[in-house]
Amino acid sequence: MTASPIGQEEIVQVQDAARRFVQTEVAPFLDAWEEAGEFPRSLYQRAADLGWLGLGYPEEFGGSPAPWSLRNAMTVTLARLGGSGGLMASLFSHNIGLPPVLRHGSAALQNEVIPDVLAGKKIAALAITEPGGGTDVSALRTTARRDGDDYVVDGEKVFITSGMRADWLTVAVRTDLKNKGPMGISMLMVPGDATGLTRSSLKKMGWLCSDTAQLRFDGVRVPARYLVGQEGEGFKMILTNFNGERLSMAAMALGFSECCYDEALAWARQRKTFGSAIIDHQVVRHKLMDMRMRIESTRAWLDAVSVRADSGNKADKGAEWVAQVCLLKNHATQTMQFCADQAVQILGGMGFMRGTASERIYREVKVMMIGGGTEEIMKELASRQLGL
Repeated sequence: MTASPIGQEEIVQVQDAARRFVQTEVAPFLDAWEEAGEFPRSLYQRAADLGWLGLGYPEEFGGSPAPWSLRNAMTVTLARLGGSGGLMASLFSHNIGLPPVLRHGSAALQNEVIPDVLAGKKIAALAITEPGGGTDVSALRTTARRDGDDYVVDGEKVFITSGMRADWLTVAVRTDLKNKGPMGISMLMVPGDATGLTRSSLKKMGWLCSDTAQLRFDGVRVPARYLVGQEGEGFKMILTNFNGERLSMAAMALGFSECCYDEALAWARQRKTFGSAIIDHQVVRHKLMDMRMRIESTRAWLDAVSVRADSGNKADKGAEWVAQVCLLKNHATQTMQFCADQAVQILGGMGFMRGTASERIYREVKVMMIGGGTEEIMKELASRQLGL
């Protein structure tokens, strides 16, 4: 399905709604949420009421088909004004948890899972990474053994965003116990209240208000009807799922870069040293321009890749496009890293204090550079897609 064209007026409306949302629903409470390690579940309902959880999903499930240009406008604005990766990661964790179900699940499974998540009533998460695996998805050890009408799941997952309170977990499992490679992997929906599932909260450097969990499956029985697609198709689903995740992460990184720039610029204008505002110093203005230069290049690249993603031409989304997504994700997160570093430098001592967006984003840079595929993996994957 090709999304309908979106005009600038609709993008401005989404940006305005995001601005009001941050001002009234996020900014007054964010510091407390960071300390608590989570934000209220009611925020999912608020985001759903605004239609944001359903952007890009079919209307039959309560969604709103939308091109990447509109989704990116929302993501960039929320990241720029909210300045919290933890909020973004958990509030939109369904965008990596639901796509396998949407693309490959049975009609019955889609109807059981997707509508409630898009309505903000339930939370969905993706569970791929394992303690001993990391990016090497093909080596995962969590197994799902068929036993009558059920699968019996055993194993562990780690670094799972929204893992502590997800109602649905999209779990990568090994269903072919004799096949240790990628073709033995499948995807299975596991209810959050399944017997034998235990969760442990993880403490992190950043993304503090995003609950992150280690999951353990001890003989968890899951009805066979919760299998997503066919057995052995899980690895392909995972690879396809990464493209959308990386494109969204690039948009988030752009928003966080702009957040750092905004805060640094405001500080430079009002902070005085030796009788004048620090923006009057050439070295500070040049730092801001170095930030701006990287921000604008990231925005242009994001727009170009997104236009191709929205194209109905499958040739626009071939190997070369995948390479572009990988390199864009690297460029965007490097831009974020640079802008966070420069913003903290401009803010000086204040940049080291909790409560500034730049300090928070500085701590969250590395998870953006690692999550969804490390820089090293992105470069290698891009080079292979380009036939180097």
